[in-house]
Amino acid sequence: MSKLVPLRSVLIFGGAGFIGSNWANFLLKNSDARIHIFDNLSRDGVSRNLQWLKGEAGDSGRLKVTIGDVRDAALVKRAVQSASEIYHFAAQVAVTTSVDDPRFDFDVNVGGTLNILEAARASGRHPFLLFTSTNKVYGKLASLCLEKRPKRYCVIGDPGVDESQPLDFYSPYGCSKGAADQYVRDYSRIFGIPTVVFRMSCVAGPHQCGNEDQGWVAHFLYSAMHGRPVTIYGDGRQVRDVLYVGDLVTAFDKVRSQLERTAGQVYNVGGGLSNSVSLLEITDDIERVAGARLCYEMEAARLGDQLYYVSDHSKLTRDTGWRPKVSLPSALQKMYSWSKEHCHEVGSIAAPIVLFKVQEVPEAVS
Repeated sequence: MSKLVPLRSVLIFGGAGFIGSNWANFLLKNSDARIHIFDNLSRDGVSRNLQWLKGEAGDSGRLKVTIGDVRDAALVKRAVQSASEIYHFAAQVAVTTSVDDPRFDFDVNVGGTLNILEAARASGRHPFLLFTSTNKVYGKLASLCLEKRPKRYCVIGDPGVDESQPLDFYSPYGCSKGAADQYVRDYSRIFGIPTVVFRMSCVAGPHQCGNEDQGWVAHFLYSAMHGRPVTIYGDGRQVRDVLYVGDLVTAFDKVRSQLERTAGQVYNVGGGLSNSVSLLEITDDIERVAGARLCYEMEAARLGDQLYYVSDHSKLTRDTGWRPKVSLPSALQKMYSWSKEHCHEVGSIAAPIVLFKVQEVPEAVS
């Protein structure tokens, strides 16, 4: 008699957001998992993502939605009880917001994460838990020896930042995500919950509602397309590596399927040196793709900004065989093509982050 394979029960905190909705769609198309989305719908555009997922799920009965906040410990505990896998993407995402209101930032990023971890521990199921952290846990990276070139900063002979880089939380946002990062790691060591932490660089792709605080690639591209000027803070030579969201969700799938190697690990995840770009350089890339020039003005650098960050993802590649496949020009082209099909949605993306009242949708939504 063949052994029955337990049904995957996947809970995604922040599941209506950019990364969460792309991951949920991947699961709907490539697995038989039942998916539970938990989101407060606080970010502009995520309600449209939710409608998209409901259309993809159809009448399969595989999609359930709870509208709620990770700060609500009781609601989180109820959601976690039956989960075999948890993906924690819910967060306060802006450095600027964390500087304006550090308490709110702490309550969401640290308190919300602890609520999820405690619920996972109390469930007794030892569910797999993946947490998306940030490169901001490495601080300003002042030890890097930078060379200033006309359009970018460079680190000569450096393949990128790996996981041996000392933690140096900088800004309330860096502190809150860093604390959450360490809690997730420690719950694997102390309580035996198989967790994985992704310290991520910039991610871009379809269904991203970018603004100047988060999702800057989408913000730049869609602003150029609609003739909206943007503000570049600092001299524009700041460098990031950009990872296409389709490659990111493949990385999620890889680490989950190889838990014998990945459980308890921390990975730096990004597009790597070949997909690195400065703010000034990407304006040329956007013009080539969109046929429109991005207009911008310059202002002083913001607190907590890194002049240079490029991920060294070699540890993740060694453990799982994963590597990014979509180049930055291809990612921009995919985003442009998607946005042309959804111009009524993209044109309205400009609103700041606002909190909504917490409520629960108790029944499955499909």
